[in-house]
Amino acid sequence: MRAELVNRLAAAGVPRIEAVSFVNPQRVPQMAGAEEVVAAIEREPGVVYAGLALNERGYDRLLASALDEVHYAFAASETFNQRNQNASVEESAQTAERIVRRAHADALRATVTIGVSFGCPFEGAVDPGFVLDLAGRFAAAGADEIVFADTVGVGVPRQARELVAGGVKLGVPVGVHLHNTRNTGFANAFAALEAGATVFDACVGGIGGCPFAPRATGNIATEDLVYLLAGEGVETGIELDALIAIAEWLEGLLGRPLPGQVYRAGAFAPVAS
Repeated sequence: MRAELVNRLAAAGVPRIEAVSFVNPQRVPQMAGAEEVVAAIEREPGVVYAGLALNERGYDRLLASALDEVHYAFAASETFNQRNQNASVEESAQTAERIVRRAHADALRATVTIGVSFGCPFEGAVDPGFVLDLAGRFAAAGADEIVFADTVGVGVPRQARELVAGGVKLGVPVGVHLHNTRNTGFANAFAALEAGATVFDACVGGIGGCPFAPRATGNIATEDLVYLLAGEGVETGIELDALIAIAEWLEGLLGRPLPGQVYRAGAFAPVAS
């Protein structure tokens, strides 16, 4: 099913797909069999296929799978990072720098995602200055892209504007990874867009979540985000009707309604102002 989902997203025009996560299957059984999923993908020309890694063992597996780029993620708070990766923030930051260097030596692009950039479920508010200092380290290390993640969906647009604007000053492409847990995900996406973000993580139907975060919900829905961007005149190259069909297909497979709204309400062409 996961390989077919990736194939359908590529056919819909999604230009970059995080296809699998190279994590410990004993801790996250839903992500087991990443290598088998990659092998089953029918690669589309021009589509970038990426994998998530949380440590160098994960990177080794990714490299052997011949994906196009690595997405390395860690958390900016000590408690969350220890629970998620069994490492301190500083240890994970050093791992990020090593993976960036290794990826470039292996001719891969490297994205660094800073989790809980907007707030931590265990420690509360996270200092944006600290998050931006981390981002500066990774920009200096040569990261191709830096993503600020609202891992548990606590953020508001002011934070999105502040983090993205600060990240853009570092001279690398900046993105956001958002969840709609408190119904602010799309407001944050719009604020990030206005502040200069060029990459947006989303998941069809709004599925997803984090097994180590209390009350975590899914990512913002890809089709809802594409609808918003299209209405604002942003060309994504993604076919909205095809995304809606994928969400409908996924709903049937999972046997439950998904959090996304556009796939249920349908597309609509806003009147141009």
